[in-house]
Amino acid sequence: MTFEEAAAKVKKLKTSPNNDELLELYALYKQGTVGDNNTPKPGMLDMKGKAKWNAWDGKKGTSQDKAKELYVEKVDALVGKYGLE
Repeated sequence: MTFEEAAAKVKKLKTSPNNDELLELYALYKQGTVGDNNTPKPGMLDMKGKAKWNAWDGKKGTSQDKAKELYVEKVDALVGKYGLE
């Protein structure tokens, strides 16, 4: 499966992944499409934004190709765990 196919499949999961899985998907997607996080860290009151920023920042140094590969693997595992609609 390609990165684009994985991005489409993740939207068709029967059950929504848990927060940790969603953060991992977000971080790998951003790293794969944008590269290293170069945005300012959200403020203290933006808990969701901060969690997403930290997850993406944790992938710093991972190449875009590697992040895409890991994203596809993660989606494949989630399809096995949750199934598709």
